[in-house]
Amino acid sequence: MREAPVGQRCPVCVKGENKTVRQARTVFGGRTVGTPWITYSLIMVNVLAYVAELIHPALIDKFDVFGAGLLGSDGTYYVDDGSPAPGYTLVGVLHGEWWRLFTGAFLHQPPGGSGFGLTHILFNMVWLWILGRFLEEKLGRVRYLALYLLAALGGSALVVLVDPAQSAIGASGAGFGLAAAYFVVTRKLHEHPIDRTQLLVSFVLWLVLTAGFTSWEGHLGGLLTGAAAAIALAYAPRRNRTTVQVVALVVIGFVLVAALTAKSLTM
Repeated sequence: MREAPVGQRCPVCVKGENKTVRQARTVFGGRTVGTPWITYSLIMVNVLAYVAELIHPALIDKFDVFGAGLLGSDGTYYVDDGSPAPGYTLVGVLHGEWWRLFTGAFLHQPPGGSGFGLTHILFNMVWLWILGRFLEEKLGRVRYLALYLLAALGGSALVVLVDPAQSAIGASGAGFGLAAAYFVVTRKLHEHPIDRTQLLVSFVLWLVLTAGFTSWEGHLGGLLTGAAAAIALAYAPRRNRTTVQVVALVVIGFVLVAALTAKSLTM
């Protein structure tokens, strides 16, 4: 039994009454967040994927963002020009390996190779830590996760649509999507916990420094998709807000999938 102002009450009764208490909501309709577990989980998945690829480097070729190509019996990849290629295996997103759209967004350049190596994942995880915690708090876990995955999908989709023969890895697309969402959300809330000018300069600098080493298509695709998703979440009307948000996010995802499907039909 539990003490009450008058007498005692059974725990079952208290538990039943607690279920009727309305959950606190954020201004955008999500449940309030104490600890940003989704952000922590995303960082953990990225780190675990990085460890896995260090142990088995071949994972990169199997799970990177890759539009279309041919795989020879010797394990070498070749360009798919649409001509018949007996003896070769068709690989890539446009040949049915749709999981690459997401798995590639959790892989990063290994140390010692070309490009930025270890700093690739470090930069991306720092931005995920800075932006993710704020957005998860303001949007709620479900909306924030949907935003992140859509931005990752948008970045991968533009890579495949623009240059199917190009391979790409990294959480940069999702990161740029979070950056776009940050500007949308803070504009709506009229609060700026992170200096917007400093944030903008930092991302432009990161984009310039990584030119030639990472995919600009992934950055741009994530940025545009993240902005579109954030606008849908932040500016949905209060009446039927959740329904409008869900429909808008589904439409964004559908547009990306439809574009990829149309592209696959031309291969």
